[in-house]
Amino acid sequence: MMNGKEYIESLRDGRTVYLNGEKIDDVTTHPAYRNSVRSVARLYDALHDPEKAPILTTKTEKGYTTHKFFTEAKSAQDLLEARDAIAEWARLSYGFMGRSPDYKASFTGQLNAYADYYTGFESNAKRWYEKAGKELPFINHTIINPQVDRSKPLHENKDVFVRAVEERDDGIIVSGAKMVGTSAALTHYNFVSNYGPTDLGDGDQSHALIFLVPMNAPGVKMISRQSFELQASRSGSPFNYPLSSRFDENDAVIVLDNVFIPWENVLTYKNVDVTNKFFVETGFINRFTFQGCTRFAVKLDFMAGLLLKATEQAGTNKFRGVQVNVGEVLAWRNTFWSLSTAMATDPTPGWNGTVMPNLKYGAAYRALAPFVWPKVKNIFEQVLAGGLIQLPSGAEDFLNPELRPYIDKYYRGSGVDALERVKLYKMIWDSIGTEFGARHELYEINYGGNTENVRAEMVNIANATGESDKYKSFVDQALSEYDLEGWTVDNWVNPEKELVKQ
Repeated sequence: MMNGKEYIESLRDGRTVYLNGEKIDDVTTHPAYRNSVRSVARLYDALHDPEKAPILTTKTEKGYTTHKFFTEAKSAQDLLEARDAIAEWARLSYGFMGRSPDYKASFTGQLNAYADYYTGFESNAKRWYEKAGKELPFINHTIINPQVDRSKPLHENKDVFVRAVEERDDGIIVSGAKMVGTSAALTHYNFVSNYGPTDLGDGDQSHALIFLVPMNAPGVKMISRQSFELQASRSGSPFNYPLSSRFDENDAVIVLDNVFIPWENVLTYKNVDVTNKFFVETGFINRFTFQGCTRFAVKLDFMAGLLLKATEQAGTNKFRGVQVNVGEVLAWRNTFWSLSTAMATDPTPGWNGTVMPNLKYGAAYRALAPFVWPKVKNIFEQVLAGGLIQLPSGAEDFLNPELRPYIDKYYRGSGVDALERVKLYKMIWDSIGTEFGARHELYEINYGGNTENVRAEMVNIANATGESDKYKSFVDQALSEYDLEGWTVDNWVNPEKELVKQ
């Protein structure tokens, strides 16, 4: 497993990243990415930390050490320990880096057990399982097609979507674009597949692909959204933007311009069935909701702490209405930790002796989180109200000797001085009010996919697993216990006919 220094060095590989019209020569030194790079490096260093390593790592049957979520789970205990490893990494970014390297272990950690699913590419699946486990590469993923013109059928946007444009003896040439590559500029590989239909019509299956491509492969280009880290660095002190200055997972559209993919990096080719169903049938959805739910629970730990401290400093923590709102945040925090625990301790059997996190609870997380985060954000806005706006512009105000006495007098809180209170409120504002905060709201709403789909899929999952039939049979049991003549079972006493006539 690489350490932080090795991770940073691995990004100096000639990759093509664009930001503000500029081609970035080195993401590890550019102010738009450098602190986020170091936040990821801290994750890799934690793997070698004597205190954290026992929580984060395990030795596999083949003798190499890996992160606990990068290897197959054979029991509920394995999953519970993997959950704790996910949480330990998430705490290093306070839950704000959602697509950390363990996210893609949701996919790679199943490749050995489900190798036979990838018909014709079984050996590739096994090799990537071991490669990911040994090296712990940072893999981003893009499975969504760009929002070009959704009114048109797939085949009319064919020139935009990633597809195979040429087949060679040693691999395929692919072209097109994908979204959204979260942290793409900071990663080693891009995992490409599809979430949705893959048959372009008229038998054209060139879109039905699953493959991995190095981020520095010729023809791979990343077009970054605006960098919140860059904007934070321009403000001078991290005091002003304490989260966005170090945890900005810069999202990107990834363009593949006639990129060569060797066969050994392909997991399926022109196979509509495999491409369309891998999401559910290989346990990927079970595992990514497990990682996502755990990371979200850690994030709610942080938000609960922010709200508790802020209401104490405002002197409102004893107000009943404030307690009601804080209590709701704590209830949601407890809910998502409970879902994470249930996913681990009530697992679903997988292939070849493995177990998977229980999808019932994972799907519940996926359906609930999109409206819980905006609700939590709204509670902050209502409870802290104008206190989030009446902040001095930045650290420089405290350093102005003429201004400082006024700040000390008019910005202090209950039992805390102005510096301590403003520092906390600046962090809260960065979590919900800045561009970084707004991006996180959008991220949590759409993390698991289309907000309507994730709820509709709850029905599909219940139908597929037999849960729907079980719920309906429960009702049928209640209905069968009586008819027009009275009770059909012996538990209850029918009313006396004379009494009924009266």
